[in-house]
Amino acid sequence: MSLSSYHAWRMVPSEREATQPFTFERFASTLPDIKSGEALVEISACSICGTDLSYFFGDVPTVAPPPVTLGHEASGRVLRGGGLEGKAVIVPTIIPCRKCELCRTGRANRCLHQKMYGGNHGCWGSFASHVVVPASELTVVPDDCQVPLERLGVVADAISTPYQAIRRARLEGGAKVVVIGAAGGLGVYLVQLAKLLGAATVIGIGRDAGKLDALKPYGMDAAIINDGRPVSELRHDIWKACKSSGTNPRYSWTIFEASGTVAGQELGLSLLTFASKLVLVGYAPGVVTQQLSRIMALDAEIVGSWGSDPHLYPDVLQHVMRGEIAIAPFTETRPMRRIAESFAELRAGRKDNRRIVLTADWKEDSSLPRH
Repeated sequence: MSLSSYHAWRMVPSEREATQPFTFERFASTLPDIKSGEALVEISACSICGTDLSYFFGDVPTVAPPPVTLGHEASGRVLRGGGLEGKAVIVPTIIPCRKCELCRTGRANRCLHQKMYGGNHGCWGSFASHVVVPASELTVVPDDCQVPLERLGVVADAISTPYQAIRRARLEGGAKVVVIGAAGGLGVYLVQLAKLLGAATVIGIGRDAGKLDALKPYGMDAAIINDGRPVSELRHDIWKACKSSGTNPRYSWTIFEASGTVAGQELGLSLLTFASKLVLVGYAPGVVTQQLSRIMALDAEIVGSWGSDPHLYPDVLQHVMRGEIAIAPFTETRPMRRIAESFAELRAGRKDNRRIVLTADWKEDSSLPRH
């Protein structure tokens, strides 16, 4: 039964700012109105992304001052609007303007006018009961989809961002791929997509042997533990893995940096070799020093890849529906009321590489503060 009011968990300043800058507050209000061309989506679930953690723990400032509703990896059903009533949909992480030069030339993912749920789109975020979305940006989930709707929100960012990055890298069949941060939220899907889209060799680098081992059935050919050893030793491990698979390790690597750390970016740059490419997928708020002439001498490339155009979601969804990308082993569902606990757990570090997906568990409550 649909709710008759709007509910959300908002990030608000904490009274313990020295140790925890923000906390969550539940609130309610009337259901929002929609304009022509918009749809009101009742959220089924929203997963927690590293960007949400960065905002909540004060690592990265929010665009709008708190209170802010976070969350941008969501799925749900259309309550009304856009002629899509009752349809299961994936909510876009970003909304490009679709009018500017970047949008018109295939770079809508980096539209300078884009709005991001849980970021710079006013009060709208998906750790809530509803969001208002331009109907044309929704991806309708086919009726015959066997994957639970609650788990499909990861298509909007965790899977589509790596998919966009692989397109930016112009990955070809027979490619040699290294994924730094392979066991992370983006890395687990980069590994799967790289192998699916034709990579001959996929090597994952990470800090946790158990998390890396979990990826071996899903396209990872070799795992390398980054335990603080010198880069020369990590490079030697890559060479050994290549020789065992009959691959020449001296040139033409595509390296995806998905850890979103300065250390990961420095490692990626250090691993570049002849005619290779480094694709930056994770964001790190720090400075990396590098001799650019080395990039020139190697005839190498550095490519940035920001998010994903929502118009790519249908392609990604088809891969998921065909079972070519596994979601279930890398997600865990929990009720939305466990949001604070889940953020704290992710900040402390989990023992497995499952993304936490918070499912709708709202109930009408007249005692809640209304804004």
